[in-house]
Amino acid sequence: MKKIMYSKFGGPEVLQIAEVPIPAVQETSLLIKVKAVSINPLDWKIRNGEMKLMSGSKFPRGIGIDFSGIVEETGTAATKYTKGDEVFGIMDVFKGEALSEYITVKEKDITVKPQSISFEQAATMAVVGSAALQIFKTLVDLKKGTEVLINGASGGIGMFATQIAKMGGAIVTTVVGDSGIQAGKDWGADFVINYRNEDVLKGNKQYDVVIDLSGKMPFSKAKQIMKHSSAYIHTAPGPKEIISSFFINLISGKKYKLLMLKPSPEYLAELADYAESGIAIVVSKVYPFNSFKKAYAEVPNGKFIGKAAITMDGLV
Repeated sequence: MKKIMYSKFGGPEVLQIAEVPIPAVQETSLLIKVKAVSINPLDWKIRNGEMKLMSGSKFPRGIGIDFSGIVEETGTAATKYTKGDEVFGIMDVFKGEALSEYITVKEKDITVKPQSISFEQAATMAVVGSAALQIFKTLVDLKKGTEVLINGASGGIGMFATQIAKMGGAIVTTVVGDSGIQAGKDWGADFVINYRNEDVLKGNKQYDVVIDLSGKMPFSKAKQIMKHSSAYIHTAPGPKEIISSFFINLISGKKYKLLMLKPSPEYLAELADYAESGIAIVVSKVYPFNSFKKAYAEVPNGKFIGKAAITMDGLV
């Protein structure tokens, strides 16, 4: 089977198609025929070597974290799914390897794909949707009237965070570029700010929660628009942020909280329910498998609304 792998850290050029055996099914695992794979910032941050402390430096390695597909085979002790079931799920965040014709997973790593969405949409839910759920379930107290600012809200996490926060009764302000204005409105934001025309940091409004998804609003700047008791969420922390947040949280009512993604079966099930109920899942670009290098060269530029995915359709 074909699998995308790399043997050293670097840009998209290090990615190659490898011919490898179809993975063997163990007693408690399932073999999934992959239909689509999401593209996430974690993919290129790990591939570039930015996250060696968490991901390690062992090669060769695969790429791709969340996926959708069809159950091909089940282990003798894996009884929840049967051959032909359509599913979506998530692999180990720091090991990935979903961008492959076949993968093996545990039952806890997947859930049934809603029939109302495409394989491409399903593939893009697990990482960003779980991140949004984890923010509002473990890092902040979301309730009716909570003032939430989402900076850089037109991507995947922003798409889910905006909608989930609104469903929780929050008052949501999103900061986007020109191309993200309509998406912010479509996803239900109460206020949509175009950063090209307005600097949210110079406004008079203060927030209970500030989520920076752009990497361009550090806590040092965000705190000027945060209420006395509030929370700033960093969604891609490194060692520097871990140390900084520790000392800030000792002395400040404005808390610096870090999202360390921990997927769960409960999050996957909840995301499936959201999809069934009609939550917007925008996949603005789908690449064929053989265009994987182009995909990983283009998507980091951040010009896509929602998510992008790689499909296995047409693979020969």
